[in-house]
Amino acid sequence: MQLVEQLLQVSTNLYKVLDDTLISEERDEYIAHIHELLDQRKIIIDMLVKEGGFRFDKQNRIHCKLLELDNGIKERLEIVINSIKKDLTNLQKAKKNESQYYNPFASVRVMDGMYYDKKN
Repeated sequence: MQLVEQLLQVSTNLYKVLDDTLISEERDEYIAHIHELLDQRKIIIDMLVKEGGFRFDKQNRIHCKLLELDNGIKERLEIVINSIKKDLTNLQKAKKNESQYYNPFASVRVMDGMYYDKKN
């Protein structure tokens, strides 16, 4: 039962971290901390499975709490992932706009001003 309590503690910490707002200056540390907690959670879950298989019991309130935390963690991870994807697409757009600003005629493919002499 000690592993289940450890899993509950790590899951609660992860839930709290994911509940915090993402500050763009501290994004790398934030993501690293999330990865660390997810890795700890995975190790505990693997140990639970190795020990004899974890059986979910609806009557056990720790198991119900773990299920609620797991669903909340999944939702918040999706929000964080979507935020990062949105920032990446905005960065790509900014790069494209910057290159168009420095060379506005790079994408133009007209052949105006060219003259071909066919006399031989």
